[in-house]
Amino acid sequence: MPPSSEGRTGAAVEAWEALFRVQSTLLRRFAEQDVWGGLSVREYDVLYTLSRSPQGRCRLGELSADVYLPQPSLSRLVDRLARQGLLTREADPADGRGVVVALTADGAALRREVGGRHAASIARELSVLDRDELAELTRLCAKVLPA
Repeated sequence: MPPSSEGRTGAAVEAWEALFRVQSTLLRRFAEQDVWGGLSVREYDVLYTLSRSPQGRCRLGELSADVYLPQPSLSRLVDRLARQGLLTREADPADGRGVVVALTADGAALRREVGGRHAASIARELSVLDRDELAELTRLCAKVLPA
């Protein structure tokens, strides 16, 4: 017999709350760690997201959707990173009204350096899970949020 919608709703809410608490707690722990090389977590997130984009570049609007920051906040953050020489901001050649943001060599190098330390801290935080559990967690997350 299938579970009632009320029971399913309760289970879904419980799963969401557990996921949310884990994410919030881990993000707070990560932010407190001394791995960021002078970057904020949000700045690193922008560099990381660009590093996963084709040729290390994407439109500002696409970046905004991926880093979950409102456009005005992201624009200020991008300007800061550009002043530091970690990325460039240029007119979109396909649409002059748009802006393309691209990693510089220095930005890519800093992202790799910080990323290595951050990856080690992620591994430490998730060390309570074995390989199979990590694979299952990845599979479940991908099922909820397809690529």
